[in-house]
Amino acid sequence: MKKPVLSIEEPEPKKILRADRPPTEGFVTVVDGHFKTEFDDVEAAEAAGRKLKAAYPMLQIEIYDAANRVRTLLSDAPGQSAGSGDKKS
Repeated sequence: MKKPVLSIEEPEPKKILRADRPPTEGFVTVVDGHFKTEFDDVEAAEAAGRKLKAAYPMLQIEIYDAANRVRTLLSDAPGQSAGSGDKKS
């Protein structure tokens, strides 16, 4: 007698990011020039970038908009532009 085969749902396969090709959709955190985590919206990408920046302040973190192919440097504090620090000459 044959035993019934139990069907276990397989998880959806992960979208594979290739290091030699930039993403084509969504927003991606770029850490020291390397694409890392992909997000559906810019707020989630910025939140993850800020959390990473808080833990490791020496990192250069950018948010890459794949649709427009634009990188934006993540500032140290919300609402602060990347180059607005006071510098004395």
